[in-house]
Amino acid sequence: MVRIDPVSEAVLLLGAGRAILLQLARPDVGHGVARHSDFARNPMGRLHGTLMYVYAVMAGTEADREAAAGFVSRMHTPVKGTDEGVEYDARDPEAQLWVAATLYDTAMRVHARVLGHLPEAEADRLYERYAALGTALDVPPGMWPESRAAFRRYWDDSCARLEVDGTVREQAEALWRASEAPWWVRRVMPLVRFVTAGLLPPRVRAEFGLPWSARRERRADLLWRGVGVVYPRVPGVVRTWPQRYYLGRLRGIVAAAQESPGS
Repeated sequence: MVRIDPVSEAVLLLGAGRAILLQLARPDVGHGVARHSDFARNPMGRLHGTLMYVYAVMAGTEADREAAAGFVSRMHTPVKGTDEGVEYDARDPEAQLWVAATLYDTAMRVHARVLGHLPEAEADRLYERYAALGTALDVPPGMWPESRAAFRRYWDDSCARLEVDGTVREQAEALWRASEAPWWVRRVMPLVRFVTAGLLPPRVRAEFGLPWSARRERRADLLWRGVGVVYPRVPGVVRTWPQRYYLGRLRGIVAAAQESPGS
């Protein structure tokens, strides 16, 4: 059996909704997104950008990493201001650390549900790799918690301070409608919403107004068990397709920019 790098597993994308809502639930991130992004109407735009960045940093070449970090940095620069009393700055290291943390924690939770927990040594190495999601931008290396145990303390403390206000809740509701997304995205949004609700911490889930019950919990468990049976049998070339696609997409954008006049 071919060994697949955990960061390359397509199944991790099942946690995308969880990561996004947890990011929004940090007020400065949520209000910055609300005032400077159309991702709620067209979630694929933000998803494309995020995945190009994640795959470039975690699995790309040095040129890929520099290009992706440059794109994200330029997008973040104008995202700064005050909204409804909430100050936000997309280049704030604390905010960027939280975004990177949601990507790591979500990936590990989905991996555990579908493919099982990684061996301790491998989990430690992967944790160190995920630090690059923040440090490739504006997060100083020393800000990433030094160990997985330290990360858990940081995570629990950060989750306790999350707050979903009306502005953030409106963003989530618009996300589920995905009014400007392709038709097939709108069709799968009910399933995405269900999976996301099941993965969220209960308090955050309730603040977003996502219904849950013992019956829904049983249905979610059945769904994850089914994915856990089927997914490991999927050919590796399929399981790693998103990584190849997004690295190719990034390289195409870079090549086009280099060929265009005035680049």
